[in-house]
Amino acid sequence: MSSAPSISIAVETPLSDDMRQMVSELNAVLRSLTPEEANFSMSVEEMTGPETTLFVARIDGAAAACGALYRHEGGIAELKRFYSRPAFQGQGLARLILDRVVELAEGEGFRELVLETGHNYEAAKRLYVGAGFEQCGPVLDYPDSEYSIFYRKPLRVAA
Repeated sequence: MSSAPSISIAVETPLSDDMRQMVSELNAVLRSLTPEEANFSMSVEEMTGPETTLFVARIDGAAAACGALYRHEGGIAELKRFYSRPAFQGQGLARLILDRVVELAEGEGFRELVLETGHNYEAAKRLYVGAGFEQCGPVLDYPDSEYSIFYRKPLRVAA
């Protein structure tokens, strides 16, 4: 009888070999779906600052999914770099990470989470709509583009 896989989600550095590989895979997927001018990626180096917190989901120790909170001025935080490796998709890992990001943002007093995603990223749209995000116009300093969809979600500010 096999045991259930061990799932862990923790804050990690983006500079690990695991994360460098996963971000490389994510970038390749995004390049295959979206023109270069509509890709708003962050490098692992850009993710090392104090404004970014990266969560990594691991299954039996293997890096399986990631997602980050990026802090902006004015009570707004942004979702960045959400990705589940193909072998681990459909297990709810992105939602588990998203829940951790929302919890962190609310705990830090942010009033709103926003994001930009590709117009043809169906899994992303299902994730965000399922988590209570509403489609909106361009957010932050993103350009209005036929290749982008924007979402926002008001947060409960911690007392």
